[in-house]
This record gives sequence, structure tokens and C-alpha cells, in this order.
Amino acid sequence: MNLVETSKAIQQGNVSLGIELGSTRIKAVLVTDDFNTIASGSYVWENQFENEIWTYSLDEAWKGIQRSYKQIAAEIQGKYHTNLTKISAIGVSAMMHGYLAFSKKDTLLVPFRTWRNNITGQAADELTELFHFNIPQRWSIAHLYQAILNQEPHVKDIHFITTLAGYVHWKLSGEKVLGIGDASGVFPIDEAAGTYAEDLLDKFESLENVASYQWAIRDILPKVLKAGNHAGTLTREGAELLDVSGNLQEGSLMAPPEGDAGTGMVSTNSVRKRTGNISVGTSAFSMVVLNQPLKKVHRDIDIVTTPNGAPVAMVHINNCSSDINAWANVFKEFAERLGIDLKADRLYETLFLVTTKADPDAGGLTNYSYLSGENITKMPAGRPLFLRVPDSSFTLANFVQTQIYAAFAPLKIGMDILKNEEHIKTDVMIAQGGLFKTPVIGQQILANALNTPITVMSTAGEGGAWGMAVLAAFARHGNAHQSLEDFLDQEVFANPESMTLSPEPEGVAGYEAFIKRYQEGLPIESAAIKSIS
Repeated sequence: MNLVETSKAIQQGNVSLGIELGSTRIKAVLVTDDFNTIASGSYVWENQFENEIWTYSLDEAWKGIQRSYKQIAAEIQGKYHTNLTKISAIGVSAMMHGYLAFSKKDTLLVPFRTWRNNITGQAADELTELFHFNIPQRWSIAHLYQAILNQEPHVKDIHFITTLAGYVHWKLSGEKVLGIGDASGVFPIDEAAGTYAEDLLDKFESLENVASYQWAIRDILPKVLKAGNHAGTLTREGAELLDVSGNLQEGSLMAPPEGDAGTGMVSTNSVRKRTGNISVGTSAFSMVVLNQPLKKVHRDIDIVTTPNGAPVAMVHINNCSSDINAWANVFKEFAERLGIDLKADRLYETLFLVTTKADPDAGGLTNYSYLSGENITKMPAGRPLFLRVPDSSFTLANFVQTQIYAAFAPLKIGMDILKNEEHIKTDVMIAQGGLFKTPVIGQQILANALNTPITVMSTAGEGGAWGMAVLAAFARHGNAHQSLEDFLDQEVFANPESMTLSPEPEGVAGYEAFIKRYQEGLPIESAAIKSIS
């Protein structure tokens, strides 16, 4: 669209808004019907570790949403000289999993418990055995059952539990619903029925320590909706909550709220069976859309769904880029001591490019990027740890290479289960995230680590907020005659721009040497957790 056409679309409300509450940034994007971003806004936030719980303030969530929207409105006014008053469709996405519990009076009963917490081990183990289905510690049902096992006082007062995306959607629309992808991180999904598995709900309710409560599990869970369904409309209260200036009108169609995994699949066009994607950030996860069920239950493989309900094998790791960011900040401080002001893009690009001089095995160096616990390697807490032996090649290139290698290490361990034990194959594996902003480096390392070709698309940089805006547009256009897969192929990604890198034999061998050293050194990380409080 040209400037005049875009201005007209804004005035007529032919735009869609996507909001995503990520682990380090809240972002909102506004797109036209050709799926081009015409305005965006963002807000940086960080989780807090309070009373042994990783959490976020819901007040700050709204502050971030409102500031992001305000930036969009200001950009629209500045570029197109018109007020943003009407939006056809809105979608909300956020970090999957976690636990938000509310009373009958809509009061938050305990602080938001995020995906990062490793405090539900007993519940996850017992439910996995009961269901014969893997229940990770992050899942909402694990948090609920652990609270029951702990005999927490708030449990008797529960009227509704949801995820962060479901909470924001509820406040904007009044509807207690979830998109099926996000719901699959709350409770196991029956693919054929398109909702929670009835037999497993029955099993949960039959537990003696669950049956003593007045509420029923079916009543306190959000309703499940697939992509393309209508999930309510923006209320007057919701419009005022979103746009504090009061310019935004009520009535926007609300799409089913989704998790960041679902929007990652959409923004990389990875919802068809035998496709897959990898999203990297504070945490990381790979998603492989299955064309056959897994042979057995794996504690390191989650079974979730695409936004339209197809089963997905998910490898989720709690720690990815946080340690890289911490070390990068040390180098930034050093540069500042020299009187050099390095912008973030230049800082990371400089560090990443130096790895072209690194040894394939990172010179014998090892790093554990555990700011928090890591389920795949059975670590209950985080102790970031860098180690070397006397004859290691301790150079800047090898040091930075080790940081990137370590960011992908738990992901590789999980992906090797799918590849070697389940023999799962994909037609394409698409990656997205900040680690790929510097071209080639992170992408090539990931291809070598997984020994799989990795594609990075130009649209992947748009992120989950853009993916959520696309899902909002899909809900507005209707799904009666077109599947989500066809909508993405034919309407959104008709002419995709992408680059694919294949594994390099020397790099693959080097990463295998690193991961062998990494796994052999895990007892050191375990000892650090036990020894250092």
C-alpha cells in the first residue's frame, strides 16, 4: 500500500493489532491487510525473583501494553496525520504456561508464577504417571496440583485459572478463553475433540486431594478456541485500558489469545505437518509439527499444539540468551571505560563476528548458561558457570563461541531425542530470534549443533506480535473456506524472503566435541548449585 491507501485503511479501521508479552519485552504491532507493519511500540521489562518465585507484576504488564500502544498511536499520527480510532481485529499473545489464579471477585490470589519456576517437580511427576502423558513443570495444571499438594490456602478460593495471554484477553474482552496452542500448555488436549482431554480431566478430578475442593476442574479452566474463531470483542472498559487517551473505539474483533510458541509458528509459517521452527530468546524452544504420534512418553518432550490444533513435539529450555547478554554487558562496560559508546547492535555484531576465528570445538572451553533451573539437564536452580582446563585455548573468539554453543546445548540434547529415538524428520526447520540479527553466525552454529539445515526468514524478525496480528487478521477474514495453513501460504507468505544454511562437517564435529564435554561436566554445575546458595 502507498501512503494514501494506508491512511485510508487506518481511517476505515482496516488494520489488525498484535500484542505479545515476551520474557524481556512487551511489543505491539499494527498491520494492514497486506500484513505489512505500519507502526510498532515496545516496552522492556524483566522478571523478579521474589519469595523464591519468578514473577512479573501485572501492573507493569499493563504499563508496558499501554506504552506500546501509545507509541503506535503516536507513530500513526506522525506518519499519516490521523488518529487511530478503529481497529478491526486484535490478538494477544504472551509467554506460555505459568499460573494465574483468581477468586470469584476476580482478585489475583497469588503472584503470577511464570514458566521459569522449577517448583512443581512432585506434581509434574505424579500427573505424568497418572495421565501417561508428559506434564512439564511449567504447565498450569502442574502449578495448580503442586499448590494442592502444598496445601496452599488460596486453592480453596480459586474460581478461574489462566495464562498471561488469557488474562490480558479477559480484561480487554470479558471472555475467559484461550487459543488451543496456549491451552495445550495448561492441560493436555484431545486433538480430535479440539479441547481438553475428557478422560484426563476425569482422572484429575478423581484424585483424593483434588476431590475435597468445592470447585470442578472443568469450571475453572478457560474455554478452548482454535485459530480463526471469534473470541469476543473489545469492550468499552477494554478500550480504555488499552488506549488511555480514550480515542480507541470499542467493538474490535478479538482473536483467541495464543502463546508465544503459537505466534512463533505463525511468523515462520511452520504450522503444516512435517514443518518445524525454533525460537530463541531468554528461553528457547523448538516446535516440530507431528504427522505421527510419538512412540513413548519423554519427560523432555512436551506435546502441545499449533494454533489450529495439530499436535506438536516441543523441546523447551529455560535458559538461552541471558548469559550472553550478561557477558556482552561486561564488554560494554569495558568499552565505556575507554570512552567508547557501543550501541547494542554494534556490540553484539562485533562479538559474534569474532567467532569466525574460533576453533570448531571452542578451544576446549565450556559454559553453562543457567540463570535458572533447567529441566532437560535435571538442574533445579541456576548457577551460570564458565570453566576451562589449563591447556584450553582461551581466546576471545573461543570464549564468545562457547557462549553461543552453550545457549543451544540443552536444546540439542532434547532435539537429539526426537531425531535418534523417535526418528522424527522435518521438511524445513525455520529459526527466529535476536541471536540471528547478526547474519550467518548464530544460524550456522545452530545448523551445526542440530546437524540440520536452518532457514531464517525476513519476516521472522517481526516476531510474535506480528504473528499475533496475522492471527487476528485470520479471525477477521474467517476460516470457513480456508485453513490456517493455506491462509499463511497463499495470503501471507506468497513471496517469502529467506536464507538457508546447511551444516558444515567441521562445525558439526566441533559441536559434538563441545556437547560431549558439556554433558561430562554437568556434575560440576550440580555441585555449584548445592554448594553456592
